[in-house]
Amino acid sequence: MTVRGLGLDLVDVEGFAQQLADPASGFVDGTFTVAEQRDATPDRVRGLAARFAAKEAFIKAWSSSRAGRPPALRRVDLREIEVRRDAYGRPSLSLHGEVAAAVGDDLAVHVSLSHDGGVATAVVTLSA
Repeated sequence: MTVRGLGLDLVDVEGFAQQLADPASGFVDGTFTVAEQRDATPDRVRGLAARFAAKEAFIKAWSSSRAGRPPALRRVDLREIEVRRDAYGRPSLSLHGEVAAAVGDDLAVHVSLSHDGGVATAVVTLSA
C-alpha cells in the first residue's frame, strides 16, 4: 500500500454552529446527505462539524494525490462525499456520482474523525 494523498481539516465548532443556526442558509441540505444529517446525533453540531471536516480533508487528500495535474472536477458536490458509520461506530467515506467516477477504483479512502472542546477534525489518506 502506497499513500497517494493526505488531507487534514479542522473546524471551529462555535463558528460552525452559527452557520447552522442561520435559517436562511441552505448549507446543511447542500452539504450533507439525509443519512448524514440523521446520523449526526446525539450532538448534532459536533457530528456535522466532524463530517464537514472529513469532506474538506478528502478534497485536500484528493488534490494532493493529483500533484502537477489539473483538478479532476470544476465543482464538487459535497453530498457526493458521504461519511458513514459501521455497526460499531467506525467512520468511512462513501463516494457517489461524479466524485466516485473521477476518483475511480484505484484509490482506497481512509478516514479518522475527532471532536474535543471547541474543535472537530478529520484526517483522510488515499492509498493505492
